Amino acid sequence: MPMYSDPIMREFSIKDLENLTGIKAHTIRIWEQRYNLLSPQRTDTNIRFYNGNDLKLLLNISLLAGMGYRISQIVGMDEDEMRRHIQEKKSADTEEKHLVNILKIAMLNYDEELWNNAIDRFLINHDLEQAFHTLFLPFLHDIGLLWQTNSICPAQEHFISNLIRQKLYASIDRLALPSAHDGRALVLFLPDNELHDIGLIMLHYIFRFAGRKTIYLGTSVPFLDLTQVLQRLGKVSFVSLITTSPSTSDAPKYLERIVKTFDPNLCDFHLSGYSVQGLENPAPDFISIYQTPDCLVKALV
Repeated sequence: MPMYSDPIMREFSIKDLENLTGIKAHTIRIWEQRYNLLSPQRTDTNIRFYNGNDLKLLLNISLLAGMGYRISQIVGMDEDEMRRHIQEKKSADTEEKHLVNILKIAMLNYDEELWNNAIDRFLINHDLEQAFHTLFLPFLHDIGLLWQTNSICPAQEHFISNLIRQKLYASIDRLALPSAHDGRALVLFLPDNELHDIGLIMLHYIFRFAGRKTIYLGTSVPFLDLTQVLQRLGKVSFVSLITTSPSTSDAPKYLERIVKTFDPNLCDFHLSGYSVQGLENPAPDFISIYQTPDCLVKALV
């Protein structure tokens, strides 16, 4: 099988390949022995490692295998044949998986052009909200796994996260500012020390697209700043996605602080995210907890 051009300049362990492609390390070793699929190199200490060509090959094999091809069929294909079979049998599901694989390669190679081409191709027939749910969320889930297994470095995670933010902000900037709305302004914020903002930016886009007035405060907003916002704006709805801060164990205390601080006649709170999942709505009816961000969106749009 021929080597792929434009290699990613990085060395990968077999565990890295497993985490990036979903193909078990044991299966990769069997394929190496049976089909001479890959040709790993060795370090001076005799540890096997793989290159970017090997990764690209396995990503395509993973996609073809998911489409029903047997490995014995795939190993006889060259790069052009693989692409042709993927195009012939692609469905919405396989297209999305293929694009997610491309996004991984773009991240590993710090390739902004490849990233933009993949996203723009998807946006020809889909809107940004669909891209968020079918591409960005699965991709970010995979990034979380890669981070936990040390398969990517912090710079790669920052690079790709900022590209996602850039795409979202550019789309928001193209939207017209909403006219007066009967409902309260939506104040989007993340609590102190909460930095996972991509989901909140997406909510900003969805609400703005729907014509809701949004005020985006961003990450790590001190609790007392919310009281100042309320004093300045009057009646508002606060919206937040809480992933890590406050933690699951501290979330009830955060809700208690909201209850003690805010007048339910002037504002309400709409919260979702990992830290508040499983919590019941507190007794005051001006705090609503949603098990998913989608449920939150449906309640406010």
